Amino acid sequence: MTPDFSIVITCYFEEQSIVEFYERLSKTARSLGRSYEIVMVNDGSTDATFDKLRGFFEADPHVTAVIDLYRNAGQAAGMTAGLCHTRGRAIVFMDSDLQLEPEELPTLVAAFDQGYDIVSGARRERRDSPWRMLVSKLANAVMRRVAGHELTDFGCTFKIYDGRLLRAFELGPFKPFRTAYVFSRAGRVKEVPVTHHARRYGSSGWSFRKLFSFYMDHLVGLTDRPFQLLSAVSLGIAGVLVLRLMLAWVVDFSLLPEVTPGLILNALIVNLLVTLGVLSAIGEYVMRNFLVLQRYPAYVIRELHQKEPPDA
Repeated sequence: MTPDFSIVITCYFEEQSIVEFYERLSKTARSLGRSYEIVMVNDGSTDATFDKLRGFFEADPHVTAVIDLYRNAGQAAGMTAGLCHTRGRAIVFMDSDLQLEPEELPTLVAAFDQGYDIVSGARRERRDSPWRMLVSKLANAVMRRVAGHELTDFGCTFKIYDGRLLRAFELGPFKPFRTAYVFSRAGRVKEVPVTHHARRYGSSGWSFRKLFSFYMDHLVGLTDRPFQLLSAVSLGIAGVLVLRLMLAWVVDFSLLPEVTPGLILNALIVNLLVTLGVLSAIGEYVMRNFLVLQRYPAYVIRELHQKEPPDA
């Protein structure tokens, strides 16, 4: 049977929250009156999270797969691992840390039923630190350019995707999920406000390193566009300088009448930093392509339990 919805849940050290989350999610999913399955991924947690997931699998026919990864691979990898074991016509993603409310799933489903390719949650009155909010704003600015859609909160995991859209990317351990890339191929997208709560248990798995990596993933995803832009800017500046030199043959003027050693030093520093930034972006792009060619998996599954979804 092909269920209407496959709900993919990623977990990282959620032993304190996962039971409450699962009960609330199951109750909400049943209230939809639609066929569904739940796929749950333990993203390398070493606490009792996976033991609880196995308990849900054994007790609930709607929990059709539980997956344990060898080590923490990140949210995108966990989402990919779960996606690869879904059968639904539509895919729902959501975190299990209780910062988002499972009870708001019907709101997203109602919007999705209007014919959208993707319905994305947008966190209202976010309960995150100012530093986290700043990083999020920068990441959203980059992702809007990559995705081609003017969403305000790409980082909110609570989303519904058309299953055909996601599966067209042939995602897997050698090609993990990238939010903005999927959005870039979607035609109809809608953002729905959702409630956001402060984290009640533990701490976020999003370290500075992971946030920076996430940011770079999507920055290099611009592929040839940043290099095209860089070429255009460079040629434009070169053209202006050529015009300035040609004009100097006709009109006697100086753009900088007083050039001091300090001005030259500052210009050299700015030039060096810009050059390093560009070289770093190119190096990141080359390295990621190298890793793809080396077939380096983004995640490895330690244990998998799977069964057929129920008839209803």
